[in-house]
Amino acid sequence: MSQMPSPPGGQPQQPGSLSLASAHGQDGMPMRFGKYTLLRKLATGGMAELFLAIQRSVAGFEKLIVIKRILPQMTQDRAFIEMLLHEARVAATLSHPNIVQIFDVGEVDGTYYIAMEHVHGEDLRQIVRQMKRRAVLDFPIEHALAITLGVCAGLAYAHEKTELDGTPLNIVHRDISPQNVVVTFSGDVKIVDFGIAKSDTKEGEGTKSGKLKGKVPYMSPEQARALPIDHRSDIFATGVMLFELTTGKRLFKGASEYDTLKLICEKEYPLPSQVRPGYPPDLEQIVLTALAKDPAQRYQSARHMQADLESFVRRHQIAVSGIALQQFMQGLFEEKLAAQKQALLEGKQLADIIDSHRASEQDLEMTMERRLSLTQSMPAAAHTVTDFPARRGGGLGLVAVMLGLAGLLLLGALGGFVWVRRQTAKATAAAEANAALHRGAVEITSEPAGASIWINGDLRPEVTPATIGGLPVGAPLDIKLTKDGFEHARHSLQLATGAPAAPVKLELKKGSVVVQLTVKPEGVPAYSSVDGKTFDGMIDGITSGDAHKLVVGAPGYVEQTIGFQGNPMETKRFDVLLEKAPVAVAAKPTASATGAATAPPPPPPPTQPQGNGKLNVAASGGWCNVAVDGAPRGATPVAGIELSAGTHRITCTTQDGKTMNASVNVPVDGVARYKFSL
Repeated sequence: MSQMPSPPGGQPQQPGSLSLASAHGQDGMPMRFGKYTLLRKLATGGMAELFLAIQRSVAGFEKLIVIKRILPQMTQDRAFIEMLLHEARVAATLSHPNIVQIFDVGEVDGTYYIAMEHVHGEDLRQIVRQMKRRAVLDFPIEHALAITLGVCAGLAYAHEKTELDGTPLNIVHRDISPQNVVVTFSGDVKIVDFGIAKSDTKEGEGTKSGKLKGKVPYMSPEQARALPIDHRSDIFATGVMLFELTTGKRLFKGASEYDTLKLICEKEYPLPSQVRPGYPPDLEQIVLTALAKDPAQRYQSARHMQADLESFVRRHQIAVSGIALQQFMQGLFEEKLAAQKQALLEGKQLADIIDSHRASEQDLEMTMERRLSLTQSMPAAAHTVTDFPARRGGGLGLVAVMLGLAGLLLLGALGGFVWVRRQTAKATAAAEANAALHRGAVEITSEPAGASIWINGDLRPEVTPATIGGLPVGAPLDIKLTKDGFEHARHSLQLATGAPAAPVKLELKKGSVVVQLTVKPEGVPAYSSVDGKTFDGMIDGITSGDAHKLVVGAPGYVEQTIGFQGNPMETKRFDVLLEKAPVAVAAKPTASATGAATAPPPPPPPTQPQGNGKLNVAASGGWCNVAVDGAPRGATPVAGIELSAGTHRITCTTQDGKTMNASVNVPVDGVARYKFSL
C-alpha cells in the first residue's frame, strides 16, 4: 500500500497502515450495524445474507459472531417474518456443544437479523471437495463416525427439548444434509441452520405452510411425499450421510429431482456392502436401520442410533478422537487457514479504526460538554482573578497562565471538533451526491388505481399511484402491477443518469376466465381448443368480457362449437356429450368368388388402457398444493401417486390462492411427469 497523505496537523501515515479513508472496501465493509460491526459478507441466499461480525462491549470484550440479515424484500412478508422470529426463538432455546448457538434476534432500521455463534470450520460438502483436490480418496472411517456421533448427539438434544413446564417442543430440523453439518478446525461437530426447524408449539403454526423444505437427496420418504414428519425424518437423513461418508458413494442421485424422489420413494436401496466390499456387517445394520422406509422400523430416537454407533466403536476399537479430527481438518485446509487468519486480522484493524473514529467523536462531544459545564459552574473569584494587582506575587500569575492555556486547549478542542464535524458532513454530502447520480425514480400510475407494485420481483410497500426513488440507473427494471380481479400488467425500462422520474402508466385488464371441460362418453380420445389454443380438461388465462369459441370433437364423432363469454375470475364449466358421426354410404358390395356379397369389416371399437401407473408432479418458480381428480395430494414435489391408467386432471394451488390446471395421461406400468411453471 502506498504512503497516505498527512492529515491536517498530523504526521505522515506509515506505509502499510490503515486510515479511516481506506477503512471501507468496495463492498462497504467493515460497517456498523446496530451494536455490531460487520467485517465481510460470507454468503447470500434467497431470504438472507450472512456476515462475519464483531460484537464489542465494556472492558475490552470482543466476540466474533455471524449475522444473518434478512433481505429487504422479505420484510414485506409479515407471515414470513413472524415465522422467522418464532423459529429463531425456538432455536435460541437450544444450547448444546453440537448445535450452533443463537445469541440474539432483533431489528436495525427496519431490517431483521439473527446473531449466532461463529463456527470456524467447513461443512461436509466443502470437506469432501477439498479431499478430492488433495487426492484423498477415502473418508477416514474414524472421522466419519466422529461426525455422525456429533450429529446424533445434537439431534437427540433438540428432539428431546421441552418447555419449562415439561411440554415437549417436538423440534424437527428438516434439513440435515452435508451443507448443514460443520466440522470446526478445533475438531468439533456443529449442526447449523435450525432456522427452518419446526416445533409443535401453537405460535409456530405458521411454519406448517405445506412448503417442502430441505435438500431432496437427504429427504425421508415421508418428507419427499409431503406427508407429516417427525424427528425420525432427521434420523433418516443422518443415515444417508453415514452411508455416503463410509462408502464414498452418493445414495440418492438421479438425473433430476423427479428421479431422485423416485429413488427415495420407490426403489430398493443398495446395501453398503454391495457398494464397498468388506463393509462391517454390524455397521451396515446400523445404516439400514436408520434408512428404513417405514418410520416405525427406523431408530425411534437419535439417542438409540448414537448408542449403537458408540458400541460399534468400542467393539472394533476404532480411534475416534476430537484431536485427530482437528489435525485432519487443519492439515486439509492449511493454506486456507493462513489466508483466513490474515484476512481476519486486516478486517479487525479496519473495524478498530471505524470504532475509534466513532469513539473520538463521542469523546469530543463529551469533552465539550464537560468544559462548558465547568466554565459555567466556576466560582466568581475564578472569573476575576486577573483583576488582582500584579504585585500579589507569581502564584496568581501562574494561575492566570494556566487558565489561559486551558482556554487555548478548549478552543483547540472546539476547533478540532468543528473540523471533524465539517469533514464528516462533507464526506456524507459527497457520498449522497455520488449515490444520487447513480439512482433514479419512476412515477407509476395505473387504471384502476390501488395496484400492488413489484420491481424486479420484489413487492414494494407502495400502491399506485406512487413515485419510487433510489432505483439503479442503467440497469433493466421489470415493473409488474397486480390487483385482485385483474390481470397482471408489466413494463420494462432503464433509467438514465440525471433524468427526471420516468412515467409508467399501465392499464389493468379485467381478470381472466377459467374453462373447465368434461367430455362424454368417457374414454373417447377427444380434442378441444379455445380460440384455436388446444387444451386438455382445463385452461385459464381467457380474457373476460370478450366472445370466445370452444371447439370439441373426437375421431368418429360430430365436432361441436360453443360460443361463450365470461366475467372476471369466473370458471366456465362445460359438459359436452359427443354424438357419433353418421355412417358414410358404404361402397357397393363386391361379389366374392362364390357370388356372395361381402361388406367391409366394421372399425374396431376404441380400446381402454387397463392397469395402473404412477404420477409425479413438481413446480418451478415456487411451490403449490396438488390435487388429482379433486383429491388433495400434498405440496410439490409429489412423487409416486398411484393412479389408474388414463387421463387425470391435476390442480395446482399456490400459497396466494392462484389455481392452475392440467390433464395428464398416465401410462400402464409407467410414470407420468408434469411440472407447473409458477
